[in-house]
Amino acid sequence: MSTTQAPFALRGHNPDVLTCIANLSNDEVFTPPEMAGAMLDLLAQRWADANDGADIWANPNVTFLDPFTKSGVFLREITRRLTDGLYRVFPDRTERVDHILARQVFGIGITQLTALLARRSVYCSKYANGPHSIATSFDSQDGNIWFQRTEHTWTGGTREYRADPLTGDETVVYTHRKCRYCGASEDSYNRGDQLETHAYAFIHTDDINARIRELFGDTMQFDVIIGNPPYQLGSDGGTRDVPIYQHFVEQAKRLEPRYLTMVIPSRWMATGLGLNDFRKTMLNDTHIRDLVDYPNAAEVFSEVGINGGACYFLWDLNYDGRCNVTSIWGGEKTGPELRQLNEFDILVRDARALPILRKVIAHGEPSVNSILARDKEFGWTSNFTGYHSVPKPGDVPLYYIKSMKRRTGYIAREEVTKSPELIDTWKLLVPEVGSGRERERTGVDLVLGPSLMAPSPSVCTQSFLFFYAQTEPEIRSIRSYYATRFFRFLVSLRKITQHATHSTYQWVPLQTWDQEWTDADLYAKYDLTQDEIDCIESRIRLMELADE
Repeated sequence: MSTTQAPFALRGHNPDVLTCIANLSNDEVFTPPEMAGAMLDLLAQRWADANDGADIWANPNVTFLDPFTKSGVFLREITRRLTDGLYRVFPDRTERVDHILARQVFGIGITQLTALLARRSVYCSKYANGPHSIATSFDSQDGNIWFQRTEHTWTGGTREYRADPLTGDETVVYTHRKCRYCGASEDSYNRGDQLETHAYAFIHTDDINARIRELFGDTMQFDVIIGNPPYQLGSDGGTRDVPIYQHFVEQAKRLEPRYLTMVIPSRWMATGLGLNDFRKTMLNDTHIRDLVDYPNAAEVFSEVGINGGACYFLWDLNYDGRCNVTSIWGGEKTGPELRQLNEFDILVRDARALPILRKVIAHGEPSVNSILARDKEFGWTSNFTGYHSVPKPGDVPLYYIKSMKRRTGYIAREEVTKSPELIDTWKLLVPEVGSGRERERTGVDLVLGPSLMAPSPSVCTQSFLFFYAQTEPEIRSIRSYYATRFFRFLVSLRKITQHATHSTYQWVPLQTWDQEWTDADLYAKYDLTQDEIDCIESRIRLMELADE
């Protein structure tokens, strides 16, 4: 064994280097040391709760895995705490550190670069067995931070027949395939040997337990799994990213650790492409003991835009009950509030909204989305151009948005083949992409974009959703309701990003359309207290209605 190992040192620099490195992208986000520390503080508290006040950092047998390590911040912080906590068990610091690194702390790199970075953070050397490493008993360069290139497993696709250029024989090939594990597109991620595959080893396996035994030994069972997984993969053409973080959460649960704690985007709480099943699973999982939500992700990830916020949770194998939910917004902490996560089909992030929502739902009224058109109600996408600028006899006005401006064209009535029964209705056009970023920054927002009345007859593209009624007075009544803070507050509970879809309006109750609605009318109807009114008005800005 070499005796030229470097002396022990962790976080011995000011500023901390891990607060200075740039994020890889909004897919693979480095965790700030402060957030990692908060998660470890919560973990230690829950361990003490379950073990008669025992200190997890004084236990030489607890094992930790970060299965998607990037900067190595979690493993480094764990090592630092164990180094302080185990001084009675291993009085000799060199022996203590080596035990921690060889027996307690493990990681799986997500790329070759991040594996090297994690080893540098944890071992103080990119080689675990190098002369500068603070570990003394590793034989391999990797130590306990494993990385090997993993390939996607392509499946499905389109069958094509191609002629062999040499023999002329016809062969069958499959194109546009997807990875069976993560859904990555072969067109985007079959990059050859020179680039990273982004086929993350932790989720590219049918049997994660067998894979872990293969990597770390047959007897390995991790007590704690902790980390910040990759969030998404780019879709074909880069039009819409596909979330993948849910696969890491589900895979980690299959390992049945004592505790699982992860940082993930908050969009799963109400929306997200392909996240419906994951949301149901999370909301019905009574092992989730704590959930800490940041509606404005910039409060923890200042340089990366994560629409809808970010959160971390602590999952406890031996816990079965309600969840402690905490919201941190603009530095203001709400909670922890002990809540049943599956009270509704989505998670209402602000506990102060719950009494208001319960009062509204108790009235048992139909939803306003019963008079709200669906996405692409007339069949045209936002980039539809099959209209003309000068009206012809028999045309109907067509409303659309181009270059962020609302415009009107014209189209022949007979060309409206989808939902023609809605042509001759009065409409309140509402943009499908509404406000949202202001709320993330300040906590106060309009929530929805300004509405536009469209007389009968009329149609529109996908740029708008629309409420419909038979007369102008009814539409004016709907318009007044839409502008109330009460209406937009109920929308905000389901609107976690800028997009306001049909389901976003589900909790807004239907009214009678024989009056101009005001917030005072609605506060009185639903018997809201002054505290509840203050909650609404502290979150929702006034919306001015321009004359039309």
